[in-house]
Amino acid sequence: MGDIGQFLPMILIFVVAYFFMIRPQMKRQKDEKKFAAELKRGDRVITKSGLHGKVVELNDKDSSCVLETMAGKLKFDRSAISLEMSKKLSAPEKK
Repeated sequence: MGDIGQFLPMILIFVVAYFFMIRPQMKRQKDEKKFAAELKRGDRVITKSGLHGKVVELNDKDSSCVLETMAGKLKFDRSAISLEMSKKLSAPEKK
């Protein structure tokens, strides 16, 4: 029992770190990947750098998409589109 007692604090620290840091990050990555895979033409999105646009074209070969912005059409990698900011864009505003 003495040997396990020495390692118990370290095990508890790992368990807490897993549930409060590692697990949520893995869930967020999974959600981002799902969001990028479910993009379709006409979706209004925001890139991670803050560029607003509408999806005009999707390319499954190189996992890219073309966004139409006020400046013209720009090609981005799907991973450059932000899930969190795009959700805020499509969520109805409360008054």
